[in-house]
Amino acid sequence: MAERSFVEEVKKLRLGEGELFQGEGILAVTKALLESGVAYVAGYQGAPISHLMDVLADAQDILADHGIHFENSASEATAAATLAASVNYPLRGAATFKSTVGTNVASDALANLASGGVTGGALIIVGEDYGEGSSIMQERSHAFAMKSQIWLLDPRPNLPRIVQAVKDGFELSEASHTPVMLQLRIRACHVVGEFTASSNRRSAFTLQEAMNQPRRDTSRIVLPPASFLHEKEKVQQRWPAALKFIQDRGLNEFFAENDDDIGIIVQGGTYNTVLRVMERLGVADVFGRSRVPLYVMNVAYPVVDAEVQRFCEGKRAVLLVEEGQPNFIEQNIASILRSAGVATALHGKDMLPVAGEYTAAEVLAGVRTFLRRYDRLPAWSEPTSVRSSVALSVALSALPATVSSAPSSAAVAPPGAGSNVARTIPIQPAGTVHARPPGFCTGCPERPIFTAMKLVQRELGEHHVSADIGCHLFSILPPFNLGNTTMGYGLGAAGASALNAPGGKRAISVMGDGGFWHNGLTSGIANAVFNRSDNLTVVVDNSYTSATGGQDILSSAARNPTRSTGHAIEQAVRGVGVTWARTLKNTYDLKAMTAALKEALTTTDKGPKVLIAQSECMLNKQRRVKAQVKKDLAAGRRVVRERFGVDADTCTGDHSCIRLSGCPSLTIKPNPDPLRTDPVASVVDSCVGCGLCGEVSHAAVLCPSFYKAQIVSNPTGFDRWRQGLRQRVIGWLQGQAAARRALRVF
Repeated sequence: MAERSFVEEVKKLRLGEGELFQGEGILAVTKALLESGVAYVAGYQGAPISHLMDVLADAQDILADHGIHFENSASEATAAATLAASVNYPLRGAATFKSTVGTNVASDALANLASGGVTGGALIIVGEDYGEGSSIMQERSHAFAMKSQIWLLDPRPNLPRIVQAVKDGFELSEASHTPVMLQLRIRACHVVGEFTASSNRRSAFTLQEAMNQPRRDTSRIVLPPASFLHEKEKVQQRWPAALKFIQDRGLNEFFAENDDDIGIIVQGGTYNTVLRVMERLGVADVFGRSRVPLYVMNVAYPVVDAEVQRFCEGKRAVLLVEEGQPNFIEQNIASILRSAGVATALHGKDMLPVAGEYTAAEVLAGVRTFLRRYDRLPAWSEPTSVRSSVALSVALSALPATVSSAPSSAAVAPPGAGSNVARTIPIQPAGTVHARPPGFCTGCPERPIFTAMKLVQRELGEHHVSADIGCHLFSILPPFNLGNTTMGYGLGAAGASALNAPGGKRAISVMGDGGFWHNGLTSGIANAVFNRSDNLTVVVDNSYTSATGGQDILSSAARNPTRSTGHAIEQAVRGVGVTWARTLKNTYDLKAMTAALKEALTTTDKGPKVLIAQSECMLNKQRRVKAQVKKDLAAGRRVVRERFGVDADTCTGDHSCIRLSGCPSLTIKPNPDPLRTDPVASVVDSCVGCGLCGEVSHAAVLCPSFYKAQIVSNPTGFDRWRQGLRQRVIGWLQGQAAARRALRVF
């Protein structure tokens, strides 16, 4: 069950010629695929393109109507290898995944695809997870595109340009027989806008025709001597064909090209930020009309020498806004200009940050420095405070004191020139913002696994813990502080494979069910069997690929109408030779979880041990349960919800419940006893009743302060009678206790 449903939105995918499409960037990409006559789509979910997979899953009836085959791929490598269907056949295909980690996983397939070339258009849609909000190492797709000579599109982030980039990408791929990469940043994926739709169309050549009329061409297979010829073909045929297509179609854009003797070159994906900064500095308006010449590179690779020379000739200086490091484009353009004898001064990383995301604050400072260097800033638009790249409030306070809101490309008028000049209100810098590290959701079933691991290590001593990609990676942070390394998705067990020496403590590796099916079964478990590892692997089975949005996988308990689910992980590991395998069906049973871990770490059995810890992802469970509860309440049906609480009178202030749990629903509050100063634990209303806090406090100090309460909505007559009886009995007992205390006083 994905975190978001697009069942209603996908109806827009049926819009026809001339109709107005309004929606999110991800939905527009899907519509563009339909309009391009794509024959198949494959992919692996991951931010920021997770929702593209969710849209495709919800639109399978529409895809089927147009003969489009859709694959939820086991990994990015699987998705990229699917594009082999376009090598010999005129079939348009697309693959999508998170970059750069997804590109790394898919690199073998992509390199072979790029070497042999394609007949049908092959489009790789990568979510460029760089900068703010990223959960991965900070790298760019650009290096891989250069290495394998895959053309890289980086369109301006508005719906018409994104849709056109999808269509141009297929045509560019076919014209140059080269796969094309389309990168979409987080904001581009979720930008909302509109464009005029075209009719959806079926693939002219079908998958059935390819299957019934197989074609082969050994010159497309990467084996000598063909592989040696592929490199020459790239340089002598595909590259010139790509350059010609880019120029003929005008994929890159020029704005106000000859209006000044300075200019700015910008990647398409950062165009909106640059334009906003220029508008704030008074050299552009809100409609995009600029007084400074702009060259927008919607194709980031290859760089078109002729267009760069055309833009730079006759200009004193240009500023290149290239996000990220290394500065591939800057080096390329510098080489072009100097080789052609163009004397234009080229600025880039000397005025902008060497690395990191180009936020509005950073770009504002860099563009201002460039314009000031060449006397292109109005005197009244000097900054009102010093540069800062930390807080947006500081960036806003650094904006010019006045800006024009007039929709004109003429020079912005100085203060007092007209009524359409608005003064920006200075905003004071915010104070220090405390770090907020990520953590498990309230009631997460993975939390008790690491609580149990901490308890076992108290008895057996510390063990090396090889972590993995997924929600469980939060265990490396407080309060658990577990995990020594993490090497990649599904590589938890492989990361501990070297630590397999006789006589040493067994290493513990962790992987999720998503990582297990993605890569872990072969790279981790089968590898451990083959090499006779004696370590323990804990597979966290929460029924979904929770970290990417809750999509179904092979072992999901949910029934999926279009996919095969319900395949047990234990059967899979036994199938590759594991003999010690256990499945614990309730991770919230802390005693059972602790006992299973202890047994795995102390058993005399040799060979790899696999412990499958099962409980449904609480976030997905709550999505499902809350929807049902809402229906039941509306229908007047009885609903029971469980909540935990802490009796402040008996809480000792030990706080082991917090130290060994870290649940967001646990906090502290002042002690109601005036004679005690230690704060007491408290459970807030976000509690989902998993019970772990009570379990861990009992494990630590036998805490009696936790209680479980049931909240009954739409109670029955029996519920009311029982509650009344309880109140009478409790009231009588309280009265007896009060009477005894009164007798003792006197």
